This record gives sequence, C-alpha cells and structure tokens, in this order.
Amino acid sequence: MTTIELTLGDIEKLAREVFTKNGCDKTNTAALVQTVVAAECDGAMSHGLFRVPGYIASLRSGKVRGDANPRVENTTPALIRVDGDNGFTPLSIKRGIPALTTAAKTVGIAAMTITNTHHFAALWPETEAIAAHDLIGLACVCYMPFMAPFGGNRPLFGTNPISFAWPRPGKNPMVIDMATAAMAQGEIQIAARDGHKVPLGTGLNASGDQTTDASDILKGMLLPFGGYKGSAIALMVELLAAGATGEQFSFEAVKTDNGDGGPPRGGEFFLAISPEMLAGSDWVTHCEEFFAKYESIDGARLPGQRRHNNRMSDAPRKINRQLVEQIESLCDS
Repeated sequence: MTTIELTLGDIEKLAREVFTKNGCDKTNTAALVQTVVAAECDGAMSHGLFRVPGYIASLRSGKVRGDANPRVENTTPALIRVDGDNGFTPLSIKRGIPALTTAAKTVGIAAMTITNTHHFAALWPETEAIAAHDLIGLACVCYMPFMAPFGGNRPLFGTNPISFAWPRPGKNPMVIDMATAAMAQGEIQIAARDGHKVPLGTGLNASGDQTTDASDILKGMLLPFGGYKGSAIALMVELLAAGATGEQFSFEAVKTDNGDGGPPRGGEFFLAISPEMLAGSDWVTHCEEFFAKYESIDGARLPGQRRHNNRMSDAPRKINRQLVEQIESLCDS
C-alpha cells in the first residue's frame, strides 16, 4: 500500500470539493465535511475519506438527497423526532442535538430518533456532542445484514455499532464507540484492500468456515464479538435503532437498498441523561475519583483516549494514494 500525506486543510478542501461537485448543497456539504475531517483527525481511517466514494455513489444514483432539509419535532418534552428528508445523517444530527440536550437538561432524560436518513460515519461525534453539554450520551444504528447471530450461519444483524459518552467537565469525555461485530465492516474492507489478515474468529467465508482472509469474510459474514454476549448487544441495538424508531431492520434495509455501495436508509436512536439531576451536584468529584483509580492501573487506557491523543496533532495524515486519486477523479467526472 502506498500513501500520500495530506494536511487536515487538504482533507477538508478535497472533501468539500467532491461533495459540492456531486450535488450537495452548502449546508449538507458542511456537515459531511466536518464528519470526514473529524474521523481523519482522530485516526479513524475507516470512517473518513474511505467513506467518500460510497457517499458519492449514493448521490449519483439518486438514492440520497444532497439538498435534504431535516425537520426536528418535539413530540413530548422528553421525546424528539428528526425526519432526515432522505439525506445523509450528519445534518440531521447537527440539527437534532440542540433539541435533545435542551430536553435532557430540562427534564433529566430525553430520547431522540432520527429516521429517513443514511448513516455512514462513526458514532462518537454525536455522543461527544451530547457530553459537551455535561450529559451522558448514547447512540446506536443498525445497517444491512452482515453478521450472524451467535450459533447461526446466516447474516441477520448489521455490524450494529453503539457509542456511549460520559462527560468530564474540563476534560475530554470518556467515549466508547464500537461495533458489536468482532471487527467493523470498514476495517475488514481496509484489511482486504491492503492484503492484511484478520484474527481467527472475526468472520466466516461463504461456505460458513472460519477464516483469517478479509476478502473471504466480505463474501461471507462477520461474527459478533464475545460470542453470545456480543450477539445479545447486537440484538439490543437492532431493536433500539429500528424497532424503537420505526425504521428498517437490517434484513429489511437490504431489500429496499439499490446496491450502489452507499449506506441504506435507516434510523438512529439517541439517549441523553443528566448525571447532576440523577446523582446530585457532587457527581463530577465522585466520578473523577473513579477515573483516577482506573488510570492508576498500569497499562489501563480509557476508551477513546487514543483518538483524543491523535486529535492534538496537526501533522499531515497518511492517506491511501489510490483512494485520494479515486476521490479526485470523482471531482472531475
């Protein structure tokens, strides 16, 4: 694999150009660019520029609207619905988070659903945005079937990621963002592209046999992390992201998707909780004592810490050269 170094400014310029030239208006472009740059800044390569060709494919096929105008509705003081107007999810998130956090600060806990959108990014940006308001944040989505339930040999779940953020006023939040699959689909795709093996137990080939070949897993299916435990969490995500939102389950999404390589239509579930209303005014001191205990253990690292460390650097990022050339060609064609 050959790479090219791009500054964060270069990445932003490239992303802005390709979205603008492929049918996105200024508002949607700005939200998408912020999402792509944030992923590259944090070192989440499988959710940054790597996703751009899929975004563009969905714009060109007409599956997704580049001029979507999401609408936010407070159905009760603690429940918010966002209709994404058949666009990509970042703009819906940007418009919905203020309503969600206001509701949670008012009544202590609030839930939000986003429907009629196409999610193709990491989840930590939205839960970190919730934590920035000193609120506990949770978000999850399903996708198209690519993971078998524990004990099964047919895909039913998406990779079904879930993110949880705990606020730490004056510090970076503690953020968990993980697929319930043994490995995220984007990481499998990158491993296949670069010719890397993956750990045994990550997935099955088309014949249902375990394999370390990422390309064979892409033709077969992923397995949940931790066996039946990961499978149970994937089931929970499926019900929250589809059952509780009224949007498509993974098995339904694959039936309605046009197969252009971009994300299917689906839903996202959010929860925001005020720790101060639950635990009292000393919640920060109490929890920081716990974090200090955690970090005093040799070798222990809080989830999200690596990303936050990467974020501190403004050095150029190494990007796959072929990917950059592909995106540049999408600007020209």
